[in-house]
Amino acid sequence: MSAAQAMILAAGRGERMRPLTDRCPKPLLEVRGKPLMQYHLEALGRSGFRDLVVNIAWLGQQIEDRLAPLTTAAAGASSDGAQPLRIRYSDEGRDFGGALETAGGIARALPLLADAFWLVGGDVYVPKFEFSRAAFERFTASNALAHLFLIPNPPHNPKGDFGLRPSGAAVSRDAVQYTYSTIGLYRKGLFASLPAGNPEGLKAPLAPLLRAAMDNGQVTAEIYTGPWTDVGTPERLAQLNAS
Repeated sequence: MSAAQAMILAAGRGERMRPLTDRCPKPLLEVRGKPLMQYHLEALGRSGFRDLVVNIAWLGQQIEDRLAPLTTAAAGASSDGAQPLRIRYSDEGRDFGGALETAGGIARALPLLADAFWLVGGDVYVPKFEFSRAAFERFTASNALAHLFLIPNPPHNPKGDFGLRPSGAAVSRDAVQYTYSTIGLYRKGLFASLPAGNPEGLKAPLAPLLRAAMDNGQVTAEIYTGPWTDVGTPERLAQLNAS
């Protein structure tokens, strides 16, 4: 199996979504009849990114079982043209008893990933996002350690996360801030400060690594204006399914 060119984050407990996530992992909550993370998987497959990594912890076996049909030959005959996927799992729950936070989980999965890879949170609804092959190739030809897709600030994050200069450089702070969509292109080099493969299960957040790289001019970004929802509360999930 080839090194994966995409990773979906699916290890979190989903505390804010309780009681829905007491028995179902958050990325498997359904929006309009389909698990949240399946939208990403199908979109990646349509763009030819078929070798994928999914990190799991809370109720991870449910994720493996639910996604199994997407990895079979029958998936290639689906009406939307999706091809069978090759999914490997980084099981943080089995190895360490729980999720390792975002950067810790990525570092743990790095041995399975190519030098450059897509990253997306399994709990955002972004049905029209294209994991473009052209965007991937532009990134690999650049010197950036990360390229982020930012969105106009939603009501639940009015102050935003990062700034964006006219040059395309992402910055830690600016007069106008945008929200990180959880979608980005990354290089392994961004995680060089963490132990290779994270064998001890170090918990580490992603934002400090991004901010350090931004300060060194190593992160670029662009604005995404398509539909996007962080399914962070039961109310947001209900609103999506009612619309």
